[in-house]
Amino acid sequence: MSDTGFDKAPSEAITDLSGTYAVDASHTRLGFQARHAMVTNVRGSFGEFEGTVVIDAAEPTNSKVDLTIQVASVSTGSADRDGHLRSGDFFDVENYPTWTFTSTSVEDVDQAAGTFVLVGDLTIRTITKPVRIDVTFDGSAKDPFGNLRAGFEGKAVVNRKDWDLTWNAALETGGVLVSEKIKLDFDVSLVKS
Repeated sequence: MSDTGFDKAPSEAITDLSGTYAVDASHTRLGFQARHAMVTNVRGSFGEFEGTVVIDAAEPTNSKVDLTIQVASVSTGSADRDGHLRSGDFFDVENYPTWTFTSTSVEDVDQAAGTFVLVGDLTIRTITKPVRIDVTFDGSAKDPFGNLRAGFEGKAVVNRKDWDLTWNAALETGGVLVSEKIKLDFDVSLVKS
């Protein structure tokens, strides 16, 4: 059993994966986590997005990712909180309905371990900032319909103030309602085009 608690099925070698892939939104999670009231974590995700990934297994540093997120699809399990996130206090989805991520490089590739760092530009509202994402290759397989699938996990930490997402409220006991540091986590399923 792997450290995630799930067995990983045998998969093809990563060198077999060169090509262009579509992000399978129905089997992908684009998630985030923030501290709330200094005492707990609130998790959320985006349900609508599309993306293309080009994998160059012979020269992994030439690989590329382009992703567009429909920001109104945010979900944290609370309709009130989701509405606040969609408002001008945070995401302002009426004026900025999409976020984009475009990779700029792939670094620190360890093909034997299936790990690398994906670097790219994340645009939220009108602000574009670089983000470094630690990525792990989870495996690949042919699905029952003959499609080649590849799975990846990613993690990053960003400061929301870098994108001018500054709304907050002070707590009587000290501290703030929403942390500046946001953890991003991704489980991505790709289908070869």
